[in-house]
Amino acid sequence: MQKNERVLLLTLAALNFTNIMDFMIMMPLGPQLMRIFDISPKQFGIIVSSYTISAGISGFCSAFLIDKFDRKTALSFLYTGFIIGTFMCGLAPNYEMLLFARIFTGIFGGVMGAVVLSIVGDVIPVERRGQAMGTLMAAFSVASVFGVPFGLFIATHSELGWHAPFLFLAICGLPVAYFIYKYVPSINKQIEAGKDNNPWQIIKNVTSTKNQLWAMLLMIMIMMGHFAIIPFLSPYMVSNLGFQESQLPLIYMIGGAFTIFSSPLIGKAADKYGKLNVFIVFIILCAIPVLTITNMPKVPIYYVLGVTSLFFVFSGGRMIPAQAMVTSSVNPMYRGSFMSITSALQQLSAGFASYIAGVLVHKDTLTGQLEGYHYVGLFSVTLTLLSIFIAVKVRTFDGKRI
Repeated sequence: MQKNERVLLLTLAALNFTNIMDFMIMMPLGPQLMRIFDISPKQFGIIVSSYTISAGISGFCSAFLIDKFDRKTALSFLYTGFIIGTFMCGLAPNYEMLLFARIFTGIFGGVMGAVVLSIVGDVIPVERRGQAMGTLMAAFSVASVFGVPFGLFIATHSELGWHAPFLFLAICGLPVAYFIYKYVPSINKQIEAGKDNNPWQIIKNVTSTKNQLWAMLLMIMIMMGHFAIIPFLSPYMVSNLGFQESQLPLIYMIGGAFTIFSSPLIGKAADKYGKLNVFIVFIILCAIPVLTITNMPKVPIYYVLGVTSLFFVFSGGRMIPAQAMVTSSVNPMYRGSFMSITSALQQLSAGFASYIAGVLVHKDTLTGQLEGYHYVGLFSVTLTLLSIFIAVKVRTFDGKRI
């Protein structure tokens, strides 16, 4: 990989770190937020899904504009809005204001991911795209190993409480904004091609081929399966498995540590052995920890951490080749619009899955334990296994197998 590509990917990975940590930190804060605000699992599911739903709506709207702007300009604008929204989360005094702040942050954060993937698709050749996606996924690893545990630590030990992680993230975002200005290149070749496109033409471009529709559906299925599990992972560990809130960072630290090594290797394997082949392997493997986690009784902590670490590795393993496949399925001239709509559908799907999980899961009033999580596991595995049959239909935009 060339030096300029590495610098660009590290900058985008730093952006992804703040974006991913901002979203991830909500889940382990669940036990605190439900206790402090005296809210139900369903209300907590709403606050998680509010981000993804607002991101989905803004992603759909941005699809009609995103290819009319330089990628660098669009990314800088969105990241500025994200920083402001994260500050608002850190200053929110109650449940209602936090809900509003999450909606505001989602408007910018969700679209940002689509622009990042568009930039990678525009700059990185397809033969190195799997490795590039592995580098971007390393941001998830760093967020897991350092970001979430540190965020939980300052949320637990700081006088600011749960506000502290969001204020920390917003401050971290300021130098990242400078890196975007300094190292992200201007990409505007798509502006001339799309300047006369009206909204109807944009939708037609994005939905004009079955291949692109299959690619969209693939990401919907993966995201629904993944985000059905995530919101109640930490609350389940505390309520049902006897974890202390102070022990929750171990899940993210150890799982993230494994993905630091696994993500680049999976990216290289996807380039070498084929994105589809690697995707299928990890979809099947991921079903094992998902079903284990959602049906787990009280067991020693080392057993739990082993299973959750497998979940981190295998879930990342399916996402890396999937993202490489999807970015390769669309004509570069309207990749931004396509990725925005795809991101919108992903976010809406994740929000819907979080809401469904909140409906399926309920707290036993006598024991205080969460019930119904095993149904969420079955729901997740069913959707992700079905995604295999969709993935085999996805090709590059010029008809080649991926």
